[in-house]
Amino acid sequence: MRKVSTFLLFSIIVIFLFSGCNETNVNADIFQYKDSFVGDNSAVGNIANQLPGGEHLNGFELKTSEEPYGIILNYDWLNSEQEYKETVIYNATFLFTLVQNVDWITFKSDRYEITITKEDLQEWYGKEFSEVQNEDELKELIQENLKDENLVNQLLKSLSA
Repeated sequence: MRKVSTFLLFSIIVIFLFSGCNETNVNADIFQYKDSFVGDNSAVGNIANQLPGGEHLNGFELKTSEEPYGIILNYDWLNSEQEYKETVIYNATFLFTLVQNVDWITFKSDRYEITITKEDLQEWYGKEFSEVQNEDELKELIQENLKDENLVNQLLKSLSA
Protein backbone atom coordinates (compact mmCIF):
# COMPACT_ATOMS: atom_id res chain seq x y z
CA MET A 1 0.00 0.00 0.00
CA ARG A 2 2.81 2.33 0.84
CA LYS A 3 4.43 1.79 -2.58
CA VAL A 4 1.14 2.60 -4.33
CA SER A 5 0.72 5.80 -2.31
CA THR A 6 4.30 6.86 -3.06
CA PHE A 7 3.83 6.08 -6.73
CA LEU A 8 0.57 8.08 -6.88
CA LEU A 9 2.11 11.06 -5.10
CA PHE A 10 5.13 10.97 -7.40
CA SER A 11 2.85 10.71 -10.46
CA ILE A 12 0.78 13.70 -9.36
CA ILE A 13 3.89 15.81 -8.84
CA VAL A 14 5.22 14.88 -12.28
CA ILE A 15 1.87 15.73 -13.90
CA PHE A 16 1.81 19.14 -12.21
CA LEU A 17 5.36 19.86 -13.31
CA PHE A 18 4.69 18.93 -16.93
CA SER A 19 1.39 20.79 -17.08
CA GLY A 20 3.15 23.90 -15.77
CA CYS A 21 5.83 23.59 -18.42
CA ASN A 22 3.31 23.26 -21.23
CA GLU A 23 1.13 26.18 -20.17
CA THR A 24 1.12 28.97 -22.73
CA ASN A 25 2.20 32.32 -21.44
CA VAL A 26 -1.00 34.36 -21.40
CA ASN A 27 0.90 37.53 -20.60
CA ALA A 28 3.43 37.22 -23.40
CA ASP A 29 6.05 39.91 -23.63
CA ILE A 30 4.21 42.76 -25.30
CA PHE A 31 7.52 44.24 -26.44
CA GLN A 32 7.87 41.40 -28.94
CA TYR A 33 5.64 43.62 -31.11
CA LYS A 34 8.02 46.60 -30.97
CA ASP A 35 8.60 48.06 -34.43
CA SER A 36 5.34 46.64 -35.78
CA PHE A 37 3.44 48.58 -38.42
CA VAL A 38 -0.11 49.89 -38.30
CA GLY A 39 -0.98 47.66 -41.27
CA ASP A 40 -0.09 44.51 -39.32
CA ASN A 41 -3.56 43.50 -38.18
CA SER A 42 -2.26 40.60 -36.07
CA ALA A 43 0.30 42.67 -34.16
CA VAL A 44 -2.09 45.55 -33.46
CA GLY A 45 -4.79 43.12 -32.32
CA ASN A 46 -2.41 41.25 -30.03
CA ILE A 47 -1.15 44.48 -28.49
CA ALA A 48 -4.66 45.89 -27.95
CA ASN A 49 -5.91 42.66 -26.40
CA GLN A 50 -3.03 42.59 -23.88
CA LEU A 51 -3.62 46.17 -22.72
CA PRO A 52 -6.04 47.28 -19.98
CA GLY A 53 -9.62 46.97 -21.16
CA GLY A 54 -8.64 44.35 -23.73
CA GLU A 55 -11.43 42.11 -22.54
CA HIS A 56 -13.87 44.89 -23.50
CA LEU A 57 -12.40 45.49 -26.95
CA ASN A 58 -15.19 45.03 -29.52
CA GLY A 59 -12.90 45.39 -32.48
CA PHE A 60 -10.59 47.81 -34.17
CA GLU A 61 -10.03 49.45 -37.52
CA LEU A 62 -6.71 50.21 -39.16
CA LYS A 63 -6.65 53.38 -41.25
CA THR A 64 -3.83 52.78 -43.73
CA SER A 65 -5.13 54.05 -47.05
CA GLU A 66 -3.44 57.42 -46.63
CA GLU A 67 -1.15 59.17 -44.18
CA PRO A 68 -1.40 59.97 -41.35
CA TYR A 69 -2.09 56.35 -40.37
CA GLY A 70 -4.40 55.59 -37.48
CA ILE A 71 -6.15 53.03 -35.34
CA ILE A 72 -9.73 53.10 -34.08
CA LEU A 73 -10.36 50.98 -30.97
CA ASN A 74 -13.99 50.20 -30.11
CA TYR A 75 -14.80 49.32 -26.49
CA ASP A 76 -18.00 48.21 -24.77
CA TRP A 77 -17.17 49.81 -21.44
CA LEU A 78 -16.22 52.17 -19.10
CA ASN A 79 -18.05 53.05 -15.99
CA SER A 80 -15.61 55.56 -14.59
CA GLU A 81 -14.36 58.67 -16.34
CA GLN A 82 -11.04 58.44 -14.46
CA GLU A 83 -10.61 54.83 -15.54
CA TYR A 84 -11.27 55.89 -19.13
CA LYS A 85 -8.71 58.70 -18.97
CA GLU A 86 -6.01 56.44 -17.58
CA THR A 87 -6.78 53.67 -20.06
CA VAL A 88 -6.63 56.04 -23.03
CA ILE A 89 -3.25 57.39 -21.97
CA TYR A 90 -1.84 53.99 -21.00
CA ASN A 91 -2.99 52.18 -24.13
CA ALA A 92 -2.10 55.00 -26.51
CA THR A 93 1.39 55.18 -25.01
CA PHE A 94 1.94 51.46 -25.55
CA LEU A 95 0.56 51.50 -29.09
CA PHE A 96 2.59 54.55 -30.11
CA THR A 97 5.72 52.96 -28.64
CA LEU A 98 5.24 49.56 -30.25
CA VAL A 99 3.70 50.47 -33.62
CA GLN A 100 6.18 52.53 -35.66
CA ASN A 101 3.98 54.33 -38.11
CA VAL A 102 0.76 55.02 -36.21
CA ASP A 103 0.12 58.76 -35.99
CA TRP A 104 -3.26 58.85 -34.22
CA ILE A 105 -5.56 56.61 -32.21
CA THR A 106 -9.28 57.03 -31.59
CA PHE A 107 -10.85 55.37 -28.55
CA LYS A 108 -14.61 54.83 -28.88
CA SER A 109 -17.20 53.57 -26.44
CA ASP A 110 -20.88 54.27 -25.80
CA ARG A 111 -19.99 57.16 -23.50
CA TYR A 112 -16.72 58.52 -24.86
CA GLU A 113 -14.79 59.17 -28.03
CA ILE A 114 -11.34 60.69 -27.99
CA THR A 115 -8.58 60.94 -30.56
CA ILE A 116 -5.00 61.32 -29.45
CA THR A 117 -1.96 61.89 -31.65
CA LYS A 118 1.51 60.54 -31.21
CA GLU A 119 2.92 64.05 -31.44
CA ASP A 120 0.66 65.38 -28.65
CA LEU A 121 1.42 62.47 -26.35
CA GLN A 122 5.19 62.61 -26.89
CA GLU A 123 5.07 66.34 -26.17
CA TRP A 124 3.08 65.67 -22.99
CA TYR A 125 5.68 63.16 -21.79
CA GLY A 126 8.63 65.19 -23.05
CA LYS A 127 10.13 62.02 -24.49
CA GLU A 128 10.29 60.26 -27.85
CA PHE A 129 8.67 56.84 -27.73
CA SER A 130 11.44 55.40 -29.90
CA GLU A 131 13.82 55.95 -26.96
CA VAL A 132 11.90 53.51 -24.73
CA GLN A 133 13.64 50.13 -24.70
CA ASN A 134 11.45 47.87 -22.54
CA GLU A 135 8.10 47.42 -20.85
CA ASP A 136 9.30 48.35 -17.36
CA GLU A 137 10.72 51.65 -18.58
CA LEU A 138 7.47 52.42 -20.41
CA LYS A 139 5.29 51.58 -17.40
CA GLU A 140 7.45 53.78 -15.18
CA LEU A 141 7.07 56.69 -17.61
CA ILE A 142 3.30 56.23 -17.73
CA GLN A 143 2.83 55.90 -13.97
CA GLU A 144 4.95 58.96 -13.28
CA ASN A 145 2.70 61.10 -15.47
CA LEU A 146 -0.60 59.51 -14.40
CA LYS A 147 0.11 60.49 -10.78
CA ASP A 148 -0.68 64.12 -11.58
CA GLU A 149 -4.44 64.32 -12.20
CA ASN A 150 -4.15 67.97 -13.28
CA LEU A 151 -1.60 66.98 -15.93
CA VAL A 152 -3.91 64.19 -17.14
CA ASN A 153 -6.91 66.52 -17.32
CA GLN A 154 -4.85 69.15 -19.10
CA LEU A 155 -3.82 66.67 -21.80
CA LEU A 156 -7.32 65.35 -22.36
CA LYS A 157 -8.85 68.83 -22.32
CA SER A 158 -6.39 69.95 -25.01
CA LEU A 159 -7.44 66.97 -27.16
CA SER A 160 -11.13 67.73 -26.96
CA ALA A 161 -10.72 71.47 -27.58
